[in-house]
Amino acid sequence: MATRTESVERALSILTAFGIRRPKMTLAELAEETGLHKSTILRLTRSLAIYGFIDRDSEGRFSIGASVWHLGLIFRQEFDTGETVRPILRRLVSATSETATYFVRAGDDRVCLYRENSPSLEQYGVEEGMRLGLGAGTSGLVLRRFSGEAVEDISAFNQNGTASLDSTRNPNVASISAPVFSAAGVFRGALTVSGPKTRFTAKIREAHIPLLEQCAAEMGQAIA
Repeated sequence: MATRTESVERALSILTAFGIRRPKMTLAELAEETGLHKSTILRLTRSLAIYGFIDRDSEGRFSIGASVWHLGLIFRQEFDTGETVRPILRRLVSATSETATYFVRAGDDRVCLYRENSPSLEQYGVEEGMRLGLGAGTSGLVLRRFSGEAVEDISAFNQNGTASLDSTRNPNVASISAPVFSAAGVFRGALTVSGPKTRFTAKIREAHIPLLEQCAAEMGQAIA
């Protein structure tokens, strides 16, 4: 069993509390979001600030520091697919009117590497850079299966390896995901389209699968 360090986990809980919708937070908001005492947050953020992971403005609000961005750039360098992925995501959004996302695997998690939101106002709480578990959703199924793991819900897949589900991490959201293989045949990630299941029905998902698979194939040919 891996050894856990409580102080490190507390510091990381502070960093992961921020998001696109909450880029800045007061001490009280951070305490509410993380469940940590204010004194603990102040102690940990002082250390995080020394290494550039946390900033605090003149009004006392906390935000992510430049060191987090630096690490994110290092992570993205391994994939270096933005110029290829973003136009394909926009194409999928235009064709389906739903949200398109590209997930990659990082250990026992999946990372939302790139995302283009639907023109409608629904938001599902997933942002670029977020780490999520592999246990829910079609992207998790695809990432697990094509990383060599056995998956229980094999009936979710078609003959091409594309998965379709009525519910995901969010039970109100349905999705389809196709595996992306590089030109050399190396599995790289999961290309996903998701939307409210009241609108993104099984029949509509089935109709969009050929385009999703075509986009996944095109993406794979363009990345290393």
